[in-house]
Amino acid sequence: MSASGKLAGKRIAVLAADGVEGMELDAALAALKDAGAQAALVALRPGRLRSMHGHQPHDLVKVDSRVDDVQAADYDGLLIPGGYIAPDLLRQSAPARAFVRAFDAAGKPIAAMSHAALVLVSCGLAAGRTLTSWPGVRDDLVNAGAVWCNQDAVRDGRFLTSRTPQDAAAFVRALLPLLAGELDAGAAAPQADSDPPQQAPSELPDQSLRWLAAPSLGAMLSLAIVGVGVVAANRSLRKRGGRDAPAGPAEAVQDA
Repeated sequence: MSASGKLAGKRIAVLAADGVEGMELDAALAALKDAGAQAALVALRPGRLRSMHGHQPHDLVKVDSRVDDVQAADYDGLLIPGGYIAPDLLRQSAPARAFVRAFDAAGKPIAAMSHAALVLVSCGLAAGRTLTSWPGVRDDLVNAGAVWCNQDAVRDGRFLTSRTPQDAAAFVRALLPLLAGELDAGAAAPQADSDPPQQAPSELPDQSLRWLAAPSLGAMLSLAIVGVGVVAANRSLRKRGGRDAPAGPAEAVQDA
């Protein structure tokens, strides 16, 4: 059976917040749509979310429902994309934690990408599980009682986790069978111990931060216009108050 139509009739909740990783969100939503699923973006607030590409702003994404207004019973599965910011916001939200726990209590599939494994930790769902995640939060999972695997995607029963945005393709290949209710045909014997932590960061912060946009020409022109306005206002005040009024710093430069 082809991937197209594999999830026809399935309703999948995509739980996210501002700062969600756009590469992961886009890949997952495209795969769900191609498979015939109805994906609903559930968030902490209505309106639009700002997705990110690493550390930089990406797209604005329309929210379908607030997490306070929906129930796990309305959906067949749950997907939580990652990112540096969104999972941290979700794990601090009591309604979001309750929403995730309700999927687990109902025996429904839960998929978490990269940093989103932290949401599982805060929901008390990591203990005894074999999971992967963004390598930088490996210790959080291990300390919560999970066995951490340094693999692109790891499935443990009804749970599926991925490692980095670059592993989205492998994650999607495992996501569709998970949400379709298929058994994990390629399941290996679970690891007894966690893989060791990495010896170097997956992405050095300065590698992405160094490419942050410099002030645009429009921004610089706006600042220049504001400066001209300040000078003009100072001159106007001096004309009203007489030439004996002290010159402001900006005008002192102009009159020099």
